[in-house]
Amino acid sequence: MTTDEIRSLYAYNRWANARFLAVIEGLPDEGLIAPIPSSFPSILGTFAHIVAAEWVWLRRWLGENPTGFPDWLTEPSLARLREKLAEVEAERDAFLGTRGDADLDRPLDYRTLDGTPHRDRLGDLLRHVVNHSSYHRGQLTTLLRQVGAKLGRDRPDRLPEGSG
Repeated sequence: MTTDEIRSLYAYNRWANARFLAVIEGLPDEGLIAPIPSSFPSILGTFAHIVAAEWVWLRRWLGENPTGFPDWLTEPSLARLREKLAEVEAERDAFLGTRGDADLDRPLDYRTLDGTPHRDRLGDLLRHVVNHSSYHRGQLTTLLRQVGAKLGRDRPDRLPEGSG
């Protein structure tokens, strides 16, 4: 895997998150927070998890080791999640912009939220986060259908710039 391929994955990730956020923002409040059995208690909770996980992993790549999720996750709003996601994406783009192919093979030492130490290759962790977000966007698809949201079934003529 190359840094160009990683940047392409993150261009896709940004595009996909934006599409889901647009659908979610069109929901009435009751649909947003309605309890629907899944990994998280609601549509809002599922999207908040995506944003928070992307934040946690970025912090780790930057050499920090968060010991918990950020305070803004306590009572998330769509406006706050949009703001935080934009911050994560901008900071992550800057991080990725300074990496070369050799950096992907380098090990990264980090700690989980409970303090357990781990070491993995940066490239593997970068792929993991895109896959993690895709997995939960799949859950969002099911949750959104359960509240009657209209999901675009049309495939765009082309994917976002830089995503292949």
